[in-house]
Amino acid sequence: MNKSELIDAIAKESGLSKVDSKKALNATLTVLAKQLKKGEKVTLVGHGTYQVVEKSARMGINPKTRKPIKIAAKKVVKFKPGAELAI
Repeated sequence: MNKSELIDAIAKESGLSKVDSKKALNATLTVLAKQLKKGEKVTLVGHGTYQVVEKSARMGINPKTRKPIKIAAKKVVKFKPGAELAI
């Protein structure tokens, strides 16, 4: 499912127009991104938890040349699904 298909599904499920569904989805994603950039954890009960974690620098291998390379430290978003989201 891509973003436009998700917007269509939200519109169908909620009874909102596609325009309003798109605005709601974009607003939700914007707020989620802003909170994560601030280092906040976002918990949606039943859906799951989004949080930023730091990955430390490490050594890796370039698969093309097989030579060791240094992978820089970085921050990544981690998602832990809630119980209701489990399949």
